[in-house]
Amino acid sequence: MDITLTDSLTSILPEMTNFLEMDTLIGNQYGGMKYSGPSFLGVPLFEPTSILNLVIRFFYNLLICWIIVKFFYYKKSRRRDYYVTFLLFSSTMFLMIFLMDNLSMQIGFTLGLFAIFGMIRYRTETVPIREMTYLFLIIGISVINALSMAVSIAELLITNGLLIGITWILESQKFLKHTSTKIILYDKIDLIVPERKEELIIDLTNRTGIKIDKYEVGHIDFLRDVAYIKIYYLLDKDETNSIDSFTKLNQFIN
Repeated sequence: MDITLTDSLTSILPEMTNFLEMDTLIGNQYGGMKYSGPSFLGVPLFEPTSILNLVIRFFYNLLICWIIVKFFYYKKSRRRDYYVTFLLFSSTMFLMIFLMDNLSMQIGFTLGLFAIFGMIRYRTETVPIREMTYLFLIIGISVINALSMAVSIAELLITNGLLIGITWILESQKFLKHTSTKIILYDKIDLIVPERKEELIIDLTNRTGIKIDKYEVGHIDFLRDVAYIKIYYLLDKDETNSIDSFTKLNQFIN
């Protein structure tokens, strides 16, 4: 019996050693190393390594988000309110995710935030789709940078670089022309017929000052002799139009 017990312990000992080594590795990756410094009520007072890690990652994440907001979003929109909103969202999201100890809680909390924003979409104000897209982009980058404790620095740099590169390509008119639209309540209803297409384009160009690529005729009111026409045109370089599809005053007045 003693020989059998000894043999069992001998065979289990290497597995236990490997498990402890793996557990230590996981702890080192996720900041779970045993703390031996001063503490208060079981909470560490000061951990230089953890603080340095937090500060470096925070400012790195803030730099990436600032580059996207400053050089891609703000360059066209000039909306200072969203500029501040995006950077504050980035900082708050990063700190909340980074300081959570439970990895599964981090992921669940992140997915919950995405679901909430997808449902409410800031119901107090109509948020344009471009602003909502940048908001999700900023949140996603902050989550990636906060959860990337177990990946290499090279992978983190490449991931952020890819997101910046994709944003630059999609915002650049060298690779993708941005066609804007505008909805017009048109009064010369006799020109909306297909046979007078050229006359309609000339009249719309003269009255709006916009070089029109194409147009679509929408709702027609024969009682008032008016029709809704949606025109498509190219914006100048680094220009955006945030109220192109609005038809009522209360849609774009805060």
